Amino acid sequence: MLEQLTVAAALEKLANREISARELTEAVLTRIDDVDKSVRAYITVTGERALQAAEKIDEKRAKGENTGPLAGVPVALKDNICTGGVLTSCASKMLANFIPPYDATVALLLQEAGAILVGKTNLDEFAMGSSTESSAFFTSRNPWDLTRVPGGSSGGSAAAVAADETLFSLGTDTGGSIRQPAAFCGIVGLKPTYGRVSRFGVVALASSLDHVGPLTKDVRDCALIMNVIAGHDKNDSTSAELAAPDYTSFLGREIKGLRIGVPVEYFNADIEDGVKKAVRKAIDVFVSLGAEAEEISLPHTQYALPAFYILAAAEASSNLARYDGVQYGLHMAAANLDDFYKKNRSEGFGSEVKRRIIFGTYILSSGNYDHYYLKAMKVRTLVKEDFERAFAGYDLILTPAAPTTAFKAGSVEDRLQMYFNDSCTVAANLAGLPAISLPCGFADGLPVGLQLIGKPFAEGTVLQAAYAYEQNSGLPKSKPAVKEAGGALHE
Repeated sequence: MLEQLTVAAALEKLANREISARELTEAVLTRIDDVDKSVRAYITVTGERALQAAEKIDEKRAKGENTGPLAGVPVALKDNICTGGVLTSCASKMLANFIPPYDATVALLLQEAGAILVGKTNLDEFAMGSSTESSAFFTSRNPWDLTRVPGGSSGGSAAAVAADETLFSLGTDTGGSIRQPAAFCGIVGLKPTYGRVSRFGVVALASSLDHVGPLTKDVRDCALIMNVIAGHDKNDSTSAELAAPDYTSFLGREIKGLRIGVPVEYFNADIEDGVKKAVRKAIDVFVSLGAEAEEISLPHTQYALPAFYILAAAEASSNLARYDGVQYGLHMAAANLDDFYKKNRSEGFGSEVKRRIIFGTYILSSGNYDHYYLKAMKVRTLVKEDFERAFAGYDLILTPAAPTTAFKAGSVEDRLQMYFNDSCTVAANLAGLPAISLPCGFADGLPVGLQLIGKPFAEGTVLQAAYAYEQNSGLPKSKPAVKEAGGALHE
């Protein structure tokens, strides 16, 4: 069952010549064949390309050549991360035939590290959603219960890791799109500090809020992947010129004396009782390890969600203006230029994307800019200042990663209720802070995630605390049983 290995375990076996890169890649591709018709994590599976890459890794290793820190490890990338020569659709009809001529920086870094791309994963169209139900192609399913969603927008990436259809994946997080699906699928998901990981070559949703990060089977794997993808990139003007540490060096450090703030605003009546119970039990584990946990207040939390959706929609309306059907994207025949633009955008975009473009354009229009956009920016500052005051006395902030467990596909028709799924995560995006989701138990048989938020560029402390909890939580090492089987769409 090689596909069940963690990245760390796989690297050890590969280094010891117990397995080959081809054997590991074949195991993952076989797993995709077996279960992905049920899970539907992948838009594209790059099987032939992956096997060729694996063979090259094996040849290099046989010759004693340097093969890279992730050599031979299969990875899946969210389908809004550009991959040269491989379809990058953003789960949209608008880009259904778009094959980029270049790699995103994170894709290139993984390739140089020897990771093997096995496919591109499903998402909410242009990363707008919390369930993958807005994908133009299909809804991904939660491996723990195929009637439920895996979260979003990185739902395919999370589902692929949870179902052992890859050893790790990358997702993007604009308002919780790594952490919420990680919580729903019972895996680890890290949103780094804004600027810590390059966004070059990642299709933009909201440029001041977008982050790229790993989804993994455990915390150690998360640190290993961060060692590869973190760092300055001259191609990204928002990339921080700050050297990244060895994140694995933080693992195993004791957390005695670590001060953890627990905001009361994240344990209100809107959070499911089962989620609150699991997270509070996790707090007890931190305390038993010598950490100090105290209730705090982040008073502007209640305004974070509406402020986020105003800012995200405004930036999205600007970013998506480039998709006009002229240079690339959907190209529909029309009688005149006005009809050409209307037809391409009306048929190229799904309902959620059109909803946010219209909303964002309205916000930025004359007369509304001051009333909505500027006020939202002021709220963003207040949210950021709340965190700054909290971090003056605390090392970490602990909250639920999502207000509920995974919900049934098709069960949430109210868009405001769907947006509420991001209520625990958006504040960290507004402030650009590092935050991780990791499993902390179950509620009614479904995974629950806790969230740890750190100071800017303190991913090491976040991983230190997450690893300490993971090693001492006493949670069973259970995996979802995907009962149905079938084939996957291959390249």
